[in-house]
Amino acid sequence: MQHTIVMTGASRGIGRAAATHILRRSPGVHLLVVARGSSGAQLAAELATSGHTVSHIAADLGSLDSVRSAATEIRDRLDRGDLPPLRGFVGNAGIQYANALTGTPDGFESTFTVNVLANHVFVRLLQDRFAAPARIVITASDTHFGDFRHNLGMVPGPAWKSPDVLARTGAFPEPDTVAAGRTAYSTSKLAAIYLVHEYARRLPAGIDAVAYNPGFVPGTALARNADPVSRFAMRRILPVLTLTPFATGRNTAGRRLADVVLGTTRAPTGSYVGRTRVARSSEESYDPRREGELWDAAERFTAA
Repeated sequence: MQHTIVMTGASRGIGRAAATHILRRSPGVHLLVVARGSSGAQLAAELATSGHTVSHIAADLGSLDSVRSAATEIRDRLDRGDLPPLRGFVGNAGIQYANALTGTPDGFESTFTVNVLANHVFVRLLQDRFAAPARIVITASDTHFGDFRHNLGMVPGPAWKSPDVLARTGAFPEPDTVAAGRTAYSTSKLAAIYLVHEYARRLPAGIDAVAYNPGFVPGTALARNADPVSRFAMRRILPVLTLTPFATGRNTAGRRLADVVLGTTRAPTGSYVGRTRVARSSEESYDPRREGELWDAAERFTAA
C-alpha cells in the first residue's frame, strides 16, 4: 500500500543509510526528505533509483519559521492528494556545536532548536494528518546516560534545567567552551526522550512514538562544527572502534533505524530502542514532571 514517510537528516551518515534501507525494503513508500535549500533536490534524485519514489521539501531546521512552513506545505500536499497517506515521521537530524552560544533567528539556542523543537513542530503540525497505524521515530543518543560506560567519557552528561533556560544560549557554565556545547547536545537528547514519552501519552491511538539510540557511530557529520583535531579523529581514527562492541558502523546503524521505522523491530509507543531492542533509557529519563514541563514549554516556544 502506498504511504508517505517524512524524514529529516537523510542526507548523510545514519540517515542516508536508513533512507536507502527503507526504500529497498518497502516498495510502497513515498519518502519525503526534508533538507536545506537546493540540497534536497539532489538528495531526492540520488535516492530515487530503481523505481523508488522520493520527493523533497526545503527547510532550515535551525529556523522554526522555516520548519513551520515546511510542515504546513506537507499538510497541503497531503490534503491535495499529491502525497499518499502519511504513516511515518523520522526525526533523525541532529547537531552538536563547539559552544552553547550559537543562536537561531528565533532567539533560541541552536542545539535545542534542531534536536528538540524542530521535531516538535513537525509532530504537532502533522499530528492530525497521520493515517493509523503510524510511527514517529526520534533519534536519541547514548550521551543522555551521562556515564563512561555509554559514551567512553567523550561527552559530558546532561545538565537539566528549566526548559526556559535550556532553550536559550549560555545555559551552561563556561558557555563558550566545547564542554558546554557537548553538554547542550546530551541534554537535548534527554529532552527528546522526555517528549517521546509525552507523545505516547497525548497522541491519538494508532500513532506510536519511539526513541531510537544508534549507539556511538563514528564517521558521521555530527562533529562538523568541532575543532579540526576532533573532526579528524571522528572521520579517520575513531571509525576503527566499529570493529569492537563500543561502536557501530553507519550502515548498520542506519539499517537498525530502518527496522524501527518499518516496524521490523517491535516497539510499543513511548519505548526506547537501544540499537536492536527495546531497553530502558537512563533512570533520569523517566520523570513525568519534567516531561510535562517540557511539553508546555515546547508548545509555547513553537506557537506561530
